[in-house]
Amino acid sequence: MTFRTPIPDTVTLHVPFRVVKRGGRKEMHLPDGVLPDRKADNTLVKALARAFRWKRMLESGEFTTIAELAEHEGIAPSYMTRVLRLTLLAPGLVQAILDEKQGSKEVTLARVLEPFPAIWTKQRERLE
Repeated sequence: MTFRTPIPDTVTLHVPFRVVKRGGRKEMHLPDGVLPDRKADNTLVKALARAFRWKRMLESGEFTTIAELAEHEGIAPSYMTRVLRLTLLAPGLVQAILDEKQGSKEVTLARVLEPFPAIWTKQRERLE
């Protein structure tokens, strides 16, 4: 543009992506070869925080059973049990999730809640 060229009223910007429904949410999928900026998965971070808080509450004796704690929190004991398993993740993986450096594979809450190996090196192989 030069000094005397009029500025248009509207500008059209083309951004190639598609919207995909996943678990009741809509996600944006970028074309192959485009790497999105990685951001911490808020639901995963929140689940990690809850898991460690619940573990602390159980270990302190504030609640004696998972069922008692689940009733207090107003959630199903089965869900609480799955989330509490997150405390068994390798410390390096937990730190990577919190630092938004999860590796090349997408690490989501749904993926982490799936059964995972107890051995930390195997966890890294599966999730990184």
